[in-house]
Amino acid sequence: MIRIHDSILSTIGRTPVVELKTLSPSHARVFAKLESFNPGGSIKDRLALGVIEAAERSGALKPGQTVVEATSGNTGIGLAVVCAAKGYPLVITMAESFSVERRKLMRFLGAKVVLTPASEKGTGMVAKARELAETHGWFLARQFENEANADIHSATTAREILDAFEGQRLHAFVTGFGTGGTLKGVARVLRAERPGTRILVAEPDNSPLLASGIAQPRAADGSPAASHPAFRPHLMQGWSPDFISKLVADAAEAGLIDETVPVSGRDALAVARRLAEEEDILAGTSSGATLAVALEAARRAPAGSNILCLLPDTGERYLSTPLFADVAEDMDEDELALSESTPSARFAAAPAPAPAPAAEPEVDPQAATFIAEMSGDPGRPVVMFALEWCEFCWAARRIFQALGVDCHSVDLDSVEFARTRLAGTIRPALKARTGSPTIPQIFIGGTLLGGCSDLVEACESGRIAALLEAAGVGYRSPQALDPRRFLPQWVHPRRAAG
Repeated sequence: MIRIHDSILSTIGRTPVVELKTLSPSHARVFAKLESFNPGGSIKDRLALGVIEAAERSGALKPGQTVVEATSGNTGIGLAVVCAAKGYPLVITMAESFSVERRKLMRFLGAKVVLTPASEKGTGMVAKARELAETHGWFLARQFENEANADIHSATTAREILDAFEGQRLHAFVTGFGTGGTLKGVARVLRAERPGTRILVAEPDNSPLLASGIAQPRAADGSPAASHPAFRPHLMQGWSPDFISKLVADAAEAGLIDETVPVSGRDALAVARRLAEEEDILAGTSSGATLAVALEAARRAPAGSNILCLLPDTGERYLSTPLFADVAEDMDEDELALSESTPSARFAAAPAPAPAPAAEPEVDPQAATFIAEMSGDPGRPVVMFALEWCEFCWAARRIFQALGVDCHSVDLDSVEFARTRLAGTIRPALKARTGSPTIPQIFIGGTLLGGCSDLVEACESGRIAALLEAAGVGYRSPQALDPRRFLPQWVHPRRAAG
């Protein structure tokens, strides 16, 4: 039966286990637990819920108190989901090297994101989160040391795995490690209740923290005191920060790891792409790395073996990373050939004959008066006649926002404007006044600037400053502004070529 949930938080967990029938070798079965089915798109939703609710129970987190945490992104997204549902403000610290998609998702969900220099790695963002908590009296989630992180995985992830394989032998469980919550929480349950299951832990081949055997420098509270000497930058975001967390060290010291397996970034990317193409599962780079280790384990396993790997997140938050580097935005030769195989809507097609020009509609005097009053209103020196969902109108709004300029937008297609007597009369009147039928039309201090491309040119030439100053409008300097980055992505010089 389909359950009606009273909160998004009750949808966390109970993620599916899927058999990979195409990628698995013929003599063994490989299964993937898809943590992208959590509402925040990753396994870190479990961590976030466990840590916050444990802090509520203990009294460490007070109603309305700000939560702060250091994260590569997925924990921050999970915390943003949980904190939004429970009413806690959230501040995230994150190294600038992690994907832009993650920053935007956290901000979209209401969190503040404080970036730290990439050169200071994971320890830098952890130190920043600790300083912010101490300075402002915020609750620090401490995902890398917090036992509630491991506890939620023992209570949920591990139990779900046991339920999925009830009556079947599970020969191996494969996971990577970041905080170590999943590793410690799941491995200790499997060791107790399925002692025949081997625990395989994957880590980047060029950054072998666990395999090095070198102890992690650690502060008294268990947090990292410095970067691990074996750390090197690697492709697997969310995996293997520049230190071994306390929870990972706990799992190692308790004998919960049977084998540490190196995996290359090249293999991680290749397997993630194969997972999408051959199994129709969209997952990230760390998932590709985990699966690469699981597939290799399956190839070496006896006939009839069952291998389970945990895929921590979805692939959509990797669009700006090397995972999608070879995915083109423009049409390739095959796609162009398909486009040209039929006559309509082709970029290379000859333009259709222009229809006979229609008679120009008469200009409504009230529309002309409205335009004159709006464009010349000294209380609204920057006015744009626009459409609500036009991409170029959105670009112009964002440019003005970046300039710190309040732009009054008259949205001609809005429901509110459609109810007025002037609906349908403004565009002919605008064309009669400006000589252009296009939208948007921007006025500054009563002077016509033009459309979106004119605004871009004015920013690039510096002319925008003179117009705003003449109108008495304050603004941020346009010198460091790249207005073209606000244009629609399909506006591209090679667009017509595919």
